[in-house]
Amino acid sequence: MGRVQLFEISLSHGRVVYSPGEPLAGTVRVRLGAPLPFRAIRVTCTGSCGVSNKANDTAWVVEEGYFNSSLSLADKGSLPAGEHSFPFQFLLPATAPTSFEGPFGKIVHQVRATIHTPRFSKDHKCSLVFYILSPLNLNSIPDIEQPNVASATKKFSYKLVKTGSVVLTASTDLRGYVVGQALQLHADIENQSGKDTSPVVASLLQKVSYKAKRWIHDVRTIAEVEGAGVKAWRRAQWHEQILVPALPQSALPGCSLIHIDYYLQVSLKAPEATVTLPVFIGNIAVNHAPLSPRPGLGLPPGAPPLVVPSAPPQEEAEAAAGGLQFLDPVFLSTKSHSQQQPLLATLSSVPGAPEPCPQDGSPASHPLHPPLCISTGATVPYFAEGSRGPMPTTSTLILPPEYSSWGYPYEAPPSYEQSCGGVDPSLTPES
Repeated sequence: MGRVQLFEISLSHGRVVYSPGEPLAGTVRVRLGAPLPFRAIRVTCTGSCGVSNKANDTAWVVEEGYFNSSLSLADKGSLPAGEHSFPFQFLLPATAPTSFEGPFGKIVHQVRATIHTPRFSKDHKCSLVFYILSPLNLNSIPDIEQPNVASATKKFSYKLVKTGSVVLTASTDLRGYVVGQALQLHADIENQSGKDTSPVVASLLQKVSYKAKRWIHDVRTIAEVEGAGVKAWRRAQWHEQILVPALPQSALPGCSLIHIDYYLQVSLKAPEATVTLPVFIGNIAVNHAPLSPRPGLGLPPGAPPLVVPSAPPQEEAEAAAGGLQFLDPVFLSTKSHSQQQPLLATLSSVPGAPEPCPQDGSPASHPLHPPLCISTGATVPYFAEGSRGPMPTTSTLILPPEYSSWGYPYEAPPSYEQSCGGVDPSLTPES
C-alpha cells in the first residue's frame, strides 16, 4: 500500500456549509506504513472565482481571489509509522461570497494540505471543498414587499391594417422570494379587437452574467405556466402560482465576475406582447405582509390605467355602434405547468446542506441556516459584445419536465381557483 496509507482532511462535526466570519476548524490525518521524512506539513484555506469563455472549461480567462491563509502544522523532521492527527483552524473573512458553480465559471472555497518531502521525492497532497453561504436577506432590499407591476399595449395588424389592440398587465404579490415559496402571478388582458389572442405564457427566467474577455449571459427557463387565450372583445384575468425551486441567490455579493438576475416574463405570441418583471431570489423571506389585497377584479394597486386608443379602428367603432360592450372579466384556465428540477435536486448534491424553507414562504425554523444552492443546471449561453444585443448560441434550450411527473412536494402548486376552494374539481385543468 505504500508508505502513506491515508492522507485526508476532515472538518469538525462533519460540517461543509459555513457563514462568512465563522471559524473553520478541522484535522489533517496521516497514516503511515513506514517512517516518512518531511520538510514541512502545511494546510491552506483559499477562496477564489474563475471564469472561462468556453462551457465546462477550467482554463480560466479571468480569476479573482477572496482569501488565502496558510498554517504550518509541523516543521522539518520525520513522522514514525502509525496514525497522526494535526488540528487546524481558520477564520473565514466576513466578505467571502457565496459558493457558486456554473458552466462558465465558479466560486470555490477549499482546504488543501501538503506534506513537503525531501528533494527528489514526491510531495503528498489532499484537498477538501467546503461551501460558504452569505444569506441574502430580502428585507434589506427597498420596496421588496411591494407588488411588482408592468403593462404593455400591442396592436393587432393584418397586411399593415390595424385591427385593434391588446392591453397586457402583469403583477406579482412581492418582489422577492425564497426557495419553496409560491410566486403569486396575476395577469389582466383586455382584448380590444375582433381577433382572439394566443395563449398567455408566464416564465421564470434566470440570467447569469460572466465577466470574461467579453460578457457572457447564460439564460434559462426555470419554470413555465401557460394559460388560455382571450376571445375577441373580451377582458380576462389569469391567476396562477409558480413554486420557486432550489436556486442560487440573486447578485452574489462580494464577487465581481459573476452576477445572477431573475425575471418573470409574461407574454403573448399573437399579438407579440411581453412584460418583464424583475424578481429577487434570497435566503431570508420577506417578513412584511404585502399591501392590502387587490379588491374585487380590478387592477393591482399602482398599476397604470388601461390604455384605450383615442381614435379606435373602424372595426372597433362599428362594434361599438352595434351595441357591443365589454362584458365582466372572465378567468382564464391554466393549460400546463412545467418545472426545471425538483426542489431538493441541487440541495442533495451538497452534503450536510440544510432543509429548505416552508412552502408558505415563512422563515425556516433555523433562520441562520437557509437553503444553499450552488449550481445553475443546464443553460443557454448568450454572448454580448460592443453595441450588439445578446445573441443566442446554437445550444438548444432544455425544456423543463412536467410537474405531473413528480410526487409531493414537487407537484404543481394549486391554481388560484383551487386555492379558493369554490370550483368544481371536474372543471380544473390537468397539470
